[in-house]
Amino acid sequence: MADNRWGLWSAIAFVLIAAAIGGMIPPYDTGLLTQMLIYGIFAMSLDVLHGYTGMPSLGHAAYFGLAAYVAAICSLKLGWGFEAAGAAGIAASALAAALFHLLALRTAHSYYLMITLAFSQVLWSLAVSWTDVTGGDNGLPGVLRPQIGSWSFGSTIAYFYFALAVFVVSAAMLYVFVTSPFGYALRGIRDNEMRMRALGYHVWAYKYLASIVSAAFAGVAGELYMYLNNFVSPSALSVTVSAQVLMMILVGAAGTLFGPVLGAGVFVILQYVLSTYTDRWLFVIGVIYVLLALYAPQGALIYLRDRLKARQRRSAG
Repeated sequence: MADNRWGLWSAIAFVLIAAAIGGMIPPYDTGLLTQMLIYGIFAMSLDVLHGYTGMPSLGHAAYFGLAAYVAAICSLKLGWGFEAAGAAGIAASALAAALFHLLALRTAHSYYLMITLAFSQVLWSLAVSWTDVTGGDNGLPGVLRPQIGSWSFGSTIAYFYFALAVFVVSAAMLYVFVTSPFGYALRGIRDNEMRMRALGYHVWAYKYLASIVSAAFAGVAGELYMYLNNFVSPSALSVTVSAQVLMMILVGAAGTLFGPVLGAGVFVILQYVLSTYTDRWLFVIGVIYVLLALYAPQGALIYLRDRLKARQRRSAG
């Protein structure tokens, strides 16, 4: 509970700082800040599945990219407005998770990890090969940023504040979700699934609903990212994106909801700095990911906190 309170106040501070500086920094830096917000939603969505339910996934990009593609297709090929296209994209991600998890939840943890990877690769292959609909490797360019009534979010600053508003609403909804009795049941399933079964909880149903909620918010992040770039390509469905969001959770703190938001911010900054100096920045990030997985599986922030507490106890003793 203390981790949640710490994360909540950190998230509030992040939102206030972002809102204050968003209109005062150069457009490129505003774009980086917008990416942090988008990846923050994406990381929180995976944390519901990985951190709270104990279901690590290597295919979360499937929902991120699927929502982006569906929204782009509805906008460009069907002429739908932002509201209808956006709703269709989120619904597609939720429906895909609902159908996929009818099968996936019948597998053990290690097999679940691999089957999620296979699912995202199937969608990636479909996006590459179905050129008439998806544009193939060229993707779907030219998607206009949202316009709601007379409000246009075409400029960098306007879109930043739009993304900030979506981030606040998404974070609030997810916070209510994970701190509800349902969320505490998910923690119990994560910590001791057999005991929760013995207490009469329908474990499969809890996992199933958590996976749908997780996918829906991943879809929100995917659409925001697509509108930010006015473009979607098969890379949005790639295993690289799935590994990146998993790294955000490892940098932050799994099971704290808002820790991964900080991890998303660190990742965006790290990506920007490394790509400035080397074209092989993905290799460096991969090495960092392996080190985190080996030495700080619960998150770098929790690892540092525990080390600091241990040092304080030794000093006091």
